[in-house]
Amino acid sequence: MENLPQGYRPNVGVCLINSDDQIFVASRLNVPGAWQMPQGGIEDGEEPKSAAIRELREETGIVSAEIIAEVDKWLTYDFPPAVKAKVNRLWGGEWHGQAQKWFLMKLKKDDGEINLATGEADPEFAEWKWASPEEVIEQVSYKNMTWNKYLFFTV
Repeated sequence: MENLPQGYRPNVGVCLINSDDQIFVASRLNVPGAWQMPQGGIEDGEEPKSAAIRELREETGIVSAEIIAEVDKWLTYDFPPAVKAKVNRLWGGEWHGQAQKWFLMKLKKDDGEINLATGEADPEFAEWKWASPEEVIEQVSYKNMTWNKYLFFTV
């Protein structure tokens, strides 16, 4: 992957909007009250765009979204110390944090397509909602510094 910062796990994030320009967020099953946008690791040999489409499908069941825009560079964040130890054990690496490629995608169908238990992967989310950009910035955890400067392109 081109220009990937060394020591950071490659990852994609999806800012999914609906026809009202609201943003999809979901609360994590394993961390009650932690809201986030769909995201996940890029598999070996996988292109970031393909990873974004796959992660959205696996985590939400959505297949009808189209990519509208892509942040042209890798955005990085460092893991907090407690998180770093846990994820490095889980992923078997020595990552400082994650380098993310963010994609703006638009849902082309209605909410009926959303299914948090698709069967493709273990469910990650307990519930979901549509939120304004302001709500997203308030509710999403430490990673928000990575993407909130790019949120302007959603509306």
